[in-house]
Amino acid sequence: MERRSVENLLNFIRKSPSCYHVIDNVGKMLETSGFMHIYEEDFWRLESGGKYYVTRGESSLIAFTMPKEEITGFQIIASHSDSPTFKLKENGEIEIDKAYVKLNVEKYGGMIMSTWMDRPLSLAGRIMIETEKGIESRLINLNRDLLIIPSLAIHMNRNINDGYSFNVKKDLLPLFAQAGETTLTDLIAEEANIKKTQLAGMDLFLYNRMPGSIWGAEDSFLSSPRLDNLQCAYCSLAGFLAGTGSEGRSMVYCILDNEEVGSRTRQGAGSTFMQDVLTRVILSSGRNFEEYYRAISGSFLISADNAHSVHPNYPEMSDEKNRPYMNHGPVIKYSANQKYTTESSTAAVFAAICKKADVPVQRFYNRSDMEGGSTLGNISSGFVPVPAVDIGLPQLAMHSSYETAGVKDTNYLVRVAQEYFSSTVRSKRDGNFYEVDNKKIHS
Repeated sequence: MERRSVENLLNFIRKSPSCYHVIDNVGKMLETSGFMHIYEEDFWRLESGGKYYVTRGESSLIAFTMPKEEITGFQIIASHSDSPTFKLKENGEIEIDKAYVKLNVEKYGGMIMSTWMDRPLSLAGRIMIETEKGIESRLINLNRDLLIIPSLAIHMNRNINDGYSFNVKKDLLPLFAQAGETTLTDLIAEEANIKKTQLAGMDLFLYNRMPGSIWGAEDSFLSSPRLDNLQCAYCSLAGFLAGTGSEGRSMVYCILDNEEVGSRTRQGAGSTFMQDVLTRVILSSGRNFEEYYRAISGSFLISADNAHSVHPNYPEMSDEKNRPYMNHGPVIKYSANQKYTTESSTAAVFAAICKKADVPVQRFYNRSDMEGGSTLGNISSGFVPVPAVDIGLPQLAMHSSYETAGVKDTNYLVRVAQEYFSSTVRSKRDGNFYEVDNKKIHS
């Protein structure tokens, strides 16, 4: 079961080289399970017992179930579809000495830059096509070893191993072709089966071509591109699809874009996307805003984004008392400065769900003298103010182009998500106590 979960995860990542492909693949999995794709511009006619999903910007998605009873609240898991990478600029080909052609890219998010060098890369994303009916969006993946960002030889930089500050414009532009060979526009037009004159725009990103792998003395670890955050996104989805639901609860799966650059976009956690969808779910049920606010007050959010494991070569970089390890279970993430949304009450709820699923749970704090990262939970709570907990799966080399995590943890999160989406998790009396399947958890 553990290995099968990881193989399914790695297959999902392989088919999802860009945030647009992530959402396309999630949509296909939802439709296979009976969910209907609805659109924000349409009138929503939601039926009791129905299952629906809606997208925004082709890179964010929210799926939800309609219970047969009156909605008493939402149970939400949210993750993100994007990962640090490089985005191709328009007019992106740069010729060097009439010999080579490299591509002009800009940095997206905060990555470990050196991990992108000397390995096979390609481009994927979406293109805009002029048609007789208007501008059409289409996914594209130049699915071959197409690019490499070559390192400078040590003979020309003897200090490279003494520390180096990478400059995207100088060090990290990928080599594409010999001068005079096929152009990038030619390749895109051929792949999309269009005329070059039809190409009206593009959102293309570099991705690492190295396949994911399961490894270690007893196959305990997995490594892959984009584990942050497709591991949480996939496991949450698998649990969502396997969940049985609960009386009066609308189960909600969210995967939002642009977390790596602050979430302040129309499709990010800093947008009204989640708020808009949940509001329309209530109003489309023939109820009013008063009932929306009541439902929100009794809802719960799990913000799922990977966490840092203790590093075997740098154990001192972790907090001395709260030390997550790979294959030891999901991690509850805390921050006094509210980089994470976790409170003692919401942590207790998540721990109770893990206990029901027979899954171990760990805790993470940054070292007190280190500034940590943040995620989408605290941003989305400004628009949908539900009690929330930030969790993740422990991993190494976060924001590398090739990251490492634990095999057991993948299945652990699937089980926790399935348990969550099969239970009733309700906040009452301003969080004075919570219920998990009618078992009270006092704050």
